[in-house]
Amino acid sequence: MTAWESEEGYLPHKPLGVGGWMRVILRGVPLALLVFGCLILLLLVRMVEAPLFGLHRPWTPYITRFVCRNAFRILGIGFSSRGRPMTHRGAVVANHSSWLDIFTLNARKNVYFVSKAEVAKWPGIGWLARATGTVFINRDRREAAAQKKVFEDRLLAGHKLLFFPEGTSTDGQQILPFKSTLFAAFFDERLREEMHIQPVTVRYIAPQGEDPRFYGWWGDMDFGPHLLITLGARRQGRVEVVYHPELVVSDYTSRKALAEAAETSVRSALVVAQ
Repeated sequence: MTAWESEEGYLPHKPLGVGGWMRVILRGVPLALLVFGCLILLLLVRMVEAPLFGLHRPWTPYITRFVCRNAFRILGIGFSSRGRPMTHRGAVVANHSSWLDIFTLNARKNVYFVSKAEVAKWPGIGWLARATGTVFINRDRREAAAQKKVFEDRLLAGHKLLFFPEGTSTDGQQILPFKSTLFAAFFDERLREEMHIQPVTVRYIAPQGEDPRFYGWWGDMDFGPHLLITLGARRQGRVEVVYHPELVVSDYTSRKALAEAAETSVRSALVVAQ
């Protein structure tokens, strides 16, 4: 999958300065303690949870939610949401524009991300992804059947899987066409009659005076510099999550029709915002 690139290019690099580096330390240290301290706690709880419940995770997702909600408090980024997260079995689909999406989409609802297999090997992020139950998928057709089985088993276990149908991240100012590939699993005879899909729109509002793309992380942008810029910002913006009405899989005749309906819902909130 080719990474998306903006016609406007990347944001110009701004030196952090002394004040910026102070903010990096004052925000970064508590954030690291929160994330990795709770990661240790999660792993300890999982040692008990896994033998008792197997795929089911009745306890550890609440640790993840605690971390993600408080991460925004430490960063100073405002967080708000509209709509009601679904309670039915199924999955969540959302637009993708930043590494902050991990915190944003976990902050209010227990979800399990679906991610490309390479992420599992990334330092830091990969460890967190594996610990929190992320489903990793390869783009190898020879593994498609096995991966579809994993996908279906997790859904039947009651996990609300979250994936990004755009297939890549953007600058947060547009929605790319949704790819229908992963929607195919929901049409399996074991799933179709009881699965629901909830479209979610994530909107990042940049700090006052900053480029609207401030929180966007796309293309060849490195994670480290973007993290430092976010931590060192003198002013912070906010993020809004919009939970749209659920889509009932059995109401749709094909994965493409379902993908198009989900895309329309997600796109609607971003268009209204602009």
